[in-house]
Order: sequence, then structure tokens, then C-alpha cells
Amino acid sequence: MKTTALNDKHKALGAKMVPFAGYEMPVQYEGVNIEHETVRNHLGVFDVSHMGEFLIEGPNALALIQSVSSNDASTLTVGRAQYSCLPNDTGGIVDDLIVYRLKPETYLLVVNASNIEKDWNWIVSKNHMGAIIRNLSDDYALLAIQGPKAIEAMQSLTGLDLKSIKFYHFEVGDFAGIEHVIVSATGYTGSGGFEIYCKNSEVKQIWDMVLEAGHDFGIKPIGLAARDTLRLEMGYCLYGNDIDDTTSPIEAGLGWITKFSKAFTNAEALQRQKKLGVKKKLVGFELQDRGIPRHGYAIANASGDTIGRVTSGTMAPSLKKGIGMGYVSTEFANVGTHINIQIRKKSIPAIVVKTPFYNV
Repeated sequence: MKTTALNDKHKALGAKMVPFAGYEMPVQYEGVNIEHETVRNHLGVFDVSHMGEFLIEGPNALALIQSVSSNDASTLTVGRAQYSCLPNDTGGIVDDLIVYRLKPETYLLVVNASNIEKDWNWIVSKNHMGAIIRNLSDDYALLAIQGPKAIEAMQSLTGLDLKSIKFYHFEVGDFAGIEHVIVSATGYTGSGGFEIYCKNSEVKQIWDMVLEAGHDFGIKPIGLAARDTLRLEMGYCLYGNDIDDTTSPIEAGLGWITKFSKAFTNAEALQRQKKLGVKKKLVGFELQDRGIPRHGYAIANASGDTIGRVTSGTMAPSLKKGIGMGYVSTEFANVGTHINIQIRKKSIPAIVVKTPFYNV
């Protein structure tokens, strides 16, 4: 099993370590609810160095990215980032990712840890135009500093003007005594903050200085369990749960990152889906009674017929109610539709709602 460069730091802080995507990762320190509320109200720092990073360079870099990704990367200027996905040839999704434009002919692709090898092989197989590709995943670390106090707490560590970095924008500069660090406003919690990309050899210094600078602002280290509840309250998709090789971006409500102004893998089939409609859609729902929806639970109509499956679910710490996402037959996908979640032997009433569940 792989470890991140901060593995010993997590253990010294008393983290509960678990296997995740081939890595030993901290799932929690003090507890999921405490860590969740810390990020919502104050400030937390996550080690997400298990994520993958691919560098794509050269005069054909954009052509490769355009051919494999659903969003339109030609709209990116240097200093901007974009959420996108890699469609497969059969209507599903290889992975979701973030594309950063570092220089005019240099792009950084950040992919999910569990999909690094799969994504690499997929992109390489599509590189008919000869773009230069490098897998930097084993050499780079990634910290997510998330929460409403992130700007105020971290400004002392950098010469960059943090408040000027807009959502899905980034700067490259000094941070915590290290030069050439990527500071990006692309967190996945909905509570603001930054993601910090640096080399493995630099991340311990940055981690220590982040915790020191954030001390008076209530900073705490946060595990992957709270990262999951935070992203779910925002209605953000998790690969392997809400999207996978069998779910299309149109079904998943990701039409907004699926741009048909260019050619890309399986674009014609996805465009037909958008025009003709799909048989199932990913929806958000809130339980109307006590219970916790879990991945794989059946979703039923009033007659008890199965109409879908839960893909993600939790007792939302910020909302104090059961929430979830799942695919349902399209006729049950409208906001306000009453459905039922089969929790063990009980049928718990729920209602389809618009996401995000939590409004900052």
C-alpha cells in the first residue's frame, strides 16, 4: 500500500488510518461531525496527495485535451481551471477531473486517485497528435485548506493576494517559504479556501506552517470521511458512487460540462441523449423521516416498485437530516417528487430536491 509524504504526521496526530484507493489515508481524527463543522465554520486542512497529476505540454496539448474531455478547454486562459470529465466510448465516464492551464502550451490534469492508471492509459491511447505527457502523481503532494477563514488565516504565508484569486482560478508563487507553489481556489467542500500543489519534499514544511498560521483561527486536520459529507451536502459527484463507467454525463446532470462546440470521445451519442432525453437521472433527495440512506439502497415509488438506487447518502451534519443522491427513472426526477428509500425493511419517505443541499 502506498503512503503520502505526510503519513507519519497523520499518525502522530492520532488519525484513524484506512486503505483508500491504494493508499493508507486518514479517514478521521476527532470525529466526522466535529471535523465537518470545523470546515463549515472555521478552517480545516486535508491531505489529498493521493490524487493524480498529469502534465500535458507542447503545441498539440490543447488538441489532446479537447479530444478526450467533455468541457471546452479552449476557453481557458493561463491562471484558470475547469471542471470536466473523460467520456468513454460507450456512454459512460472514465473519470472526472480538473484541467489547469499553467502556460500557453502547458496544462495540468488532476484526476482521482483510484483512476490514475486507468486515466493515464486512456489518455495515452488517445494521444494520436503527439502531445508530451508526463505522470507526476508520485512526485507531487496536494493539500486542501478549506473553510471561511482560509484567506485571513493563510495570507501571512504568501506574497500572493489570496482574496483576489477567484473560484476556479489559481496563481503560482511563494507559499509557506516554498517557491513555485500552485495556489488554487478549487476546493470540493463548498466552504471556500484553497488547494496547494507542491513537491513531496516540500509538503511537510507547508503542512506544519499551515497548522501554525491557522492555529488562532481554529484550524484542524480533517479526514476523508468529513470530505465526503462536505461534498455531498454540496451535491458534488463522487467517482465510483455517483458517476462511473456506466453513467453518462447527461444522466448525471453534467450537461453543463459537456460542450458540443467541439469534437470529443463519444460526443455524437451524448448529443443524441441531450436532444432525445435519458431514461434515468441523478437527483438529490432529503428524507422526510428519520434514517440514513446508504449507497446501494433501493429507491421506490408509492406502490413499492423499484425506480432507482441510492449512489451516495449520509446524515448531513450541517442540516441534521438524511440526504442523498441517486439515479431514478426520469419521470420521478422532478424537484418536489415524492419517493421512498428502502432502508433495511422500512420504506422511508423522501422528496426530490434541488442541489446543493447546503447553502453557504
